[in-house]
Amino acid sequence: MDPIWAVGLMTGTVLDGNIDVALLRTDGETVETFGAYTLAPYDRSVRDLLERGQAEARVWNFDGPEPAIFAAAEDALTRAQSAAVQHLVNSAGLDMADIGIVGFHGQTMLHRAPQPGRIGATRQLGDGALMARLLGTRVAFDFRSADVAAGGQGAPLSAGYHQALLRTLGTHGETAVLNLGGVANITWWDGADTLIAFDTGPANAPLNDFMKARGLGEMDRDGALAASGTVAETRLERLLHHPYLAAPYPKSLDRFDFTAAMADRLDDSAGAATLTAFTTAAVGKGLDLLPRRPDKLIVCGGGRHNPTIMTMLTQRAGVEVVSAEAVGWRGDAVEAECFAFLAVRVLRGLPISFPTTTGVLEPMLGGRLAG
Repeated sequence: MDPIWAVGLMTGTVLDGNIDVALLRTDGETVETFGAYTLAPYDRSVRDLLERGQAEARVWNFDGPEPAIFAAAEDALTRAQSAAVQHLVNSAGLDMADIGIVGFHGQTMLHRAPQPGRIGATRQLGDGALMARLLGTRVAFDFRSADVAAGGQGAPLSAGYHQALLRTLGTHGETAVLNLGGVANITWWDGADTLIAFDTGPANAPLNDFMKARGLGEMDRDGALAASGTVAETRLERLLHHPYLAAPYPKSLDRFDFTAAMADRLDDSAGAATLTAFTTAAVGKGLDLLPRRPDKLIVCGGGRHNPTIMTMLTQRAGVEVVSAEAVGWRGDAVEAECFAFLAVRVLRGLPISFPTTTGVLEPMLGGRLAG
């Protein structure tokens, strides 16, 4: 198959009010061209709907009928994201007839990893059929459900795209990719046959929730509060004994599996510092699980904008870190690009998850097509 233009969409679990939208020209195996990218803000009303939906999802916890708010939230986010796609395509001098497919990840409401004797569960809001009608093009959506139904973790799904990016750098296991969204996930590839990915622990979610709960803003901007504080080392040491951190991969997390409660009873600066230290030290523990500990991490996602996180990664994970831009990638766009890439794989009938990335028994097809 020749490369086609695809649009990828991503909205993270931290609900920062933005839609990541990226154009990518790809055949689902290699990247020919990085197209336009934008960060499209949601209306406040949509964000409020999603926040209420996420809160109700935690109460629901996959038990009984879904919360009624899901339907309204799904319709609103689908329409908002469709408008964002149309705007990006037009601003790039293209029209929808030029687009082969849209990769619509949707908004994660709740994710539960599998346990012995129990398959996992995952729920992303996103009406692919509605988006296909609104845009007049094919849409790939619901990327995680098939993997989960087959006993997989359903996450992370970024490994195949990270592998394609790493291939352009000629790396052989000495460099890995770290994404810092609501949750932190890592991708390691040996340059040959072994591709590994898993969630290392939390990233921005607990820290953002902590800042909001304390009335300190939406995030620890520039890591300033954490940089001014002293890490509660005794507490940190206790937190680092959490069994998840030592568990073998594949493994995945919901954004609420590690919460801001880790900083309870600490003052503002110590709390921010300790949460930041935990995220970065947990990455280090994840690196220790790999067949070969990488020397360098290429960091993408919103967390790379926090210089205190980047500094603590070097100190507490014991690894050199560089931002995605240092190797010619677009750090804010990688996740959206990933779902453009995966959408083309869905269209081609290629697998999107693998035994060493989500724990499925064999490489898995995934996603549904509309339009």
